[in-house]
Amino acid sequence: QVQLMESGGGSVQAGGSLRLSCVVSGDTYANLCMAWFRQAPGKEREGVAATYRRGGSTYYANSVAGRFTISQDNAKNTVYLQMNSLEPEDTAMYYCAADPTTHPGDRDYAYAYWGQGTQVTVSS
Repeated sequence: QVQLMESGGGSVQAGGSLRLSCVVSGDTYANLCMAWFRQAPGKEREGVAATYRRGGSTYYANSVAGRFTISQDNAKNTVYLQMNSLEPEDTAMYYCAADPTTHPGDRDYAYAYWGQGTQVTVSS
């Protein structure tokens, strides 16, 4: 089994930056596909970024490409989402997700493990 815990959310003005962290515990030896999703009130959950834990393919949503970067520190079993040039439209609950068989870019229903989420609020 895999457990995920997000942190790093908060409130920031437009143009600012935040770094989200997702600590992975449990079966850390698996080549998990790691992903970040977000969901704003009244909207469906949206894939933001994803990558394999062992490296390889990387996915970014068109709306965040060039502004967000997914990375990881395997020694700390942690996946990061660096968010720069934040916009009010980025305001959402951000979730860390993992799955042993899915691939970067797959929809949310393909992921078996989820964190509780961390809120990001961007003011104009």
